[in-house]
Amino acid sequence: MNLTLLALETSSTRCGVALLHGDSKNPHVLIQEHEGAQEHAERLLPMARDLLTQAGLDVADLDAVAFGQGPGGFTGLRVACGVAQGIALARDIPVLPVVSHQAVAALVPARPDQAVVVALDARMEEVYLAVYRRLDGAADDTRWEVLQAPMLIAAAEAVPWIEAQVDGWSAQCGVPLSVVIAGDAWDSLAAHMAPSADWPRFDATRPEARLVARLAAQAWQRGEAVAAELAAPLYVRDKVAFTTAERMGGQGGNPKAAIAAASAQQLPPTPAPQLGALGAGGGTGAEAELGPLHSDDLDEMARIEAAVQAFPWTRGNFADALASAYDTCGVRRDGRLLGFCILMHAPDVSHLLVIAVEKSLHGQGLGSHLMRWCEARTAARGIGGLLLEVRPSNARALTFYERHGFLRIGVRRGYYPAGKGQREDAVVMQKRLARDDGAAND
Repeated sequence: MNLTLLALETSSTRCGVALLHGDSKNPHVLIQEHEGAQEHAERLLPMARDLLTQAGLDVADLDAVAFGQGPGGFTGLRVACGVAQGIALARDIPVLPVVSHQAVAALVPARPDQAVVVALDARMEEVYLAVYRRLDGAADDTRWEVLQAPMLIAAAEAVPWIEAQVDGWSAQCGVPLSVVIAGDAWDSLAAHMAPSADWPRFDATRPEARLVARLAAQAWQRGEAVAAELAAPLYVRDKVAFTTAERMGGQGGNPKAAIAAASAQQLPPTPAPQLGALGAGGGTGAEAELGPLHSDDLDEMARIEAAVQAFPWTRGNFADALASAYDTCGVRRDGRLLGFCILMHAPDVSHLLVIAVEKSLHGQGLGSHLMRWCEARTAARGIGGLLLEVRPSNARALTFYERHGFLRIGVRRGYYPAGKGQREDAVVMQKRLARDDGAAND
């Protein structure tokens, strides 16, 4: 059976695209890769177009799209997932998510009596760790047993944890297992995690697009593709760090907290915005204005987000989004940020990653102005729709999106953290837009 599949891998600093086509059991694979942490969004689509052109194919020839779903860099995962969804929705084809650790394990020529421990650097002296066993040692990697799904663990605890688990894995598999290791964390965090001398180390450090493509082709043969709206990154870190608001309140040992809190008490109350001034220029009093976000806004963005979300984006998440050149908009009065939104554009759908308004100003129309900006920016690029996720428990947000014409098209199971180790589903919503094909692609 022939298969044409595009695979995207951006979970690390490496941006990779692979095009697999031909006989699914012995396909041709073309690859392009680029090293650069801040350039995934800029380079991913041009690289994909180059590979299709090189193979004499078009997007219309694709049977499916695969992506490395993580865990890994927050922004990179969103880029690959968003682009995969955009292509899949436009072509009405399925998506194949591939776990990043599985793509690394697939590089290891392990035996069935070996536990492959993959440790990837998660920064902050932590690692993403997963464990696999190759059931039959087959070269095509079609049969794997997951002994430990990806999890987050302190680097200093990784080796003791592995040593404590080996006997349990052996009992589970009914065969004595030895440990082999792979992943970049064994180098980058070597000071915190020195492996046992009898653990062989393999030169498999980070996931590669060609392995994502190969594993995706095997999943395709097993019938494991999913609808585009059900694809999601794999996050295992619910809370990356203290938010700006938490640090300003003294958490995390911030020595400036008392000074900042005292200064905040002296701020005058924020007046209600003159919404009529937006886009009209004729309001009375201070006019609210729309404009792009900048690095100077990061603290305010994190503060606004932390006030309205139980599990907010962190300042680092916002910094990554700005560095990736996502389309952004803030609404301000007298230079003060009152609300903002962030868009990630894919070929045929724009993903609304976040929209937030100062809590004290809810219900005054600022969110609607931001939403209209999102729709205008999307239509101006000739993109036919907006996509977003929202918690089903967030009734206010659901009402807001439905009032703006968004329809519920699916559910992502266990997408959001919900506290106490629980997860909450995400409602996937989409709004179709009229394309502005004559507009400049700004």
